[in-house]
Amino acid sequence: MKKIEAIIRRSKYRIVKEALHQQGISFFSYWDVTGVGNEQKGSVYRGVSYSTSDIQRRYLSIVVNDEYEQIAINAILTAAKTGEVGDGKIFVSDIKEAYRIRTSEQGNATI
Repeated sequence: MKKIEAIIRRSKYRIVKEALHQQGISFFSYWDVTGVGNEQKGSVYRGVSYSTSDIQRRYLSIVVNDEYEQIAINAILTAAKTGEVGDGKIFVSDIKEAYRIRTSEQGNATI
């Protein structure tokens, strides 16, 4: 099993969600997050300095069986891409085990 974590633009969330659903990936968690990117810009409004490097994003956490790893990654890459700075990142890690609390099932059957 793999855990895919993606940080995407909030404006792309609905498109990414639909792309994942079309590929049969219908269960994942998400959070609204704020982060700092590589761009270090600032602006001044009415004499007050504001940081524009603090970026509003959506963080997705998806656990899939190994055969869905590349399918999920491709769906996110295609749906979230604008070609501009700040499109986001995808991280992939191994999941050692998973358990379904209700039935005590474990392994791939839990996903």
